[in-house]
Amino acid sequence: MLTRKQHELLMFIHERIKETGVSPSFDEMKEALDLASKSGIHRLITALEERGFLRRLPHRARALEVVKLPQQATTTAPPKGRSPFKPQLVDPGDAPVMPVANDTRDLPVLGRIAAGTPIEAIQQERDRLPVPESMLGAGEHFVLEVQGDSMINAGILDGDYVVIRRTDSANSGDIVVALVMGEEATLKRLRRKGASIALEASNPAYETRIFGPDQVQVQGRLVGLIRRYH
Repeated sequence: MLTRKQHELLMFIHERIKETGVSPSFDEMKEALDLASKSGIHRLITALEERGFLRRLPHRARALEVVKLPQQATTTAPPKGRSPFKPQLVDPGDAPVMPVANDTRDLPVLGRIAAGTPIEAIQQERDRLPVPESMLGAGEHFVLEVQGDSMINAGILDGDYVVIRRTDSANSGDIVVALVMGEEATLKRLRRKGASIALEASNPAYETRIFGPDQVQVQGRLVGLIRRYH
């Protein structure tokens, strides 16, 4: 069973694809449902996808396919004079309003980051991922997919997504995204040793690497971790 918002969004996407052959943009969906942010649309799409009503098409930005429609969508017409997609104002006494437990923000996924031997520097945006606002706080943030096992003793596993607050400074002991010699990006714990900077793994199989202060640029600091179970 779909919620009213899920039903309205599904029908809006269905009608737009039927009319134009392409799915609507997040901005169009946000406006159609009169929502304050695109994160709300992302949550609705995820819920519809989990329930088998929508499918995201791979390798195409924001491309959606309607897999099926709810039964009432084909048997019940909207009330006369009311758009099926534009929500109506409801008197607070008519229906309970459930508070949102935790809002999210869509962050760019900028590619993979090595937790092991450094790989190429951070790439361009390849996807977006909803992240709880409570994890973020102030500042600019981005997400990287972890590749490698050098930070496993810090609870960071291969395939995890790390949430990074963009900054060029860090305290000794922070886990950071470090750009080494302007070419290689890695995820390590930063230690200051006099004038030198140590990039320290959390796996005894990897050695700590020592660099001069001009050889390492901090690009961000770890603030959160997201793990997907398949």
